[in-house]
Amino acid sequence: MVQSQADAKTRPESVPAKDGPTTGVPAMSVGVFIPIGNNGWLLSENAPQYRPSFELNKQITLKAEAHGLDFALSMIKLRGFGGKTEFWDHNLESFTLMAGLAAVTTRIKLFATAATLCMPPAIVARMAATIDSISDGRFGLNLVTGWQKPEYDQMGLWPGEEYFSKRYDYLAEYAQVLRELWETGRSDLKGAFFQMNDCRLSPRPQAPMKIICAGQSGAGMAFTAQYADYNFCLGKGLNTPTAFAPVVERLAEARAKTGRHVTAYALFMIIADETDAAAMATWEHYKAGADAEAIAWLGVQGAADTKSGGDTNVRQLADPTSAVNLNMGTLVGSYAQVAAMLDAIMTIDGVEGVLLVFDDFLKGLDAFGTRIQPLMQSRRHVVPAQLAEVA
Repeated sequence: MVQSQADAKTRPESVPAKDGPTTGVPAMSVGVFIPIGNNGWLLSENAPQYRPSFELNKQITLKAEAHGLDFALSMIKLRGFGGKTEFWDHNLESFTLMAGLAAVTTRIKLFATAATLCMPPAIVARMAATIDSISDGRFGLNLVTGWQKPEYDQMGLWPGEEYFSKRYDYLAEYAQVLRELWETGRSDLKGAFFQMNDCRLSPRPQAPMKIICAGQSGAGMAFTAQYADYNFCLGKGLNTPTAFAPVVERLAEARAKTGRHVTAYALFMIIADETDAAAMATWEHYKAGADAEAIAWLGVQGAADTKSGGDTNVRQLADPTSAVNLNMGTLVGSYAQVAAMLDAIMTIDGVEGVLLVFDDFLKGLDAFGTRIQPLMQSRRHVVPAQLAEVA
């Protein structure tokens, strides 16, 4: 059935099919990890060099919305790694950025990241409720404990080296305050880290606020299973889309102890082109320009935590094996090859979707939306914007 022009104008840019995919492949949710810091996620002199701005992130988020992506997430970074590329030395602030994006988008969900060591939970709860109002219920929150001492020490807010062993105890109380304020409008929590005295919040969010945690350690998984709704884990390796499956299995074990519904998302970098050879040549070019000074700084910061185990995501990020892309899983190949690898991710039980970064975000999103997504069985439930007038 073909809609009238009037109906087509009011139809969303991407429309889920009523019955979802008919291929037997689970539907994949896709988000974009927008570049709030300079140069995205490549520590390379040969990668695109740019400073973050609201205009750039607005263009990226609007493209993501037009191509039917489900959400956009921004991190928080308060001090970078230096080097020739000044990697992550230039950053916007997450909440104010997402508030601006909430005002210029209509469908896509938005997640900001709270730097919990310098943002009291009652203030974050109110900021989140405000952006919930701006976005009409499209907002959620990513909680991080803080792992890089210079970010907080520069402001006199670093709690000491013992914090590494207590950071998820701290975050648990933080999340309890948030949940109490959002759900009841009041918190009287008396904990080891927070003392709330008839703390009030109104207005409250119009729908239950979703929480993300990216902790990969045992403590991080336990926190996620108890307080969060999604766990964001790092993909692993080059063109090995299911190599992160053991992390999802550990999440399932933690979830079994709480009985809560918590799903996994995997972070992957996409470098795609017409052919496998062309895409691989680009990847090799980026590796050849690795910013050794910035990578060395990352290694020093990653090694500073002597209290946590070897299973934290910081250990993976700082591993010298492939620090040029922060050791995140990277899918390099032709559009068809990347589509097939993304579909393979959905064969892992407990995975709900992916969070994507691109070497060039504007070009990469267009390539994903027009060249990769149409080939994905797991994205058959998304009707492209240009076909929105056809039911």
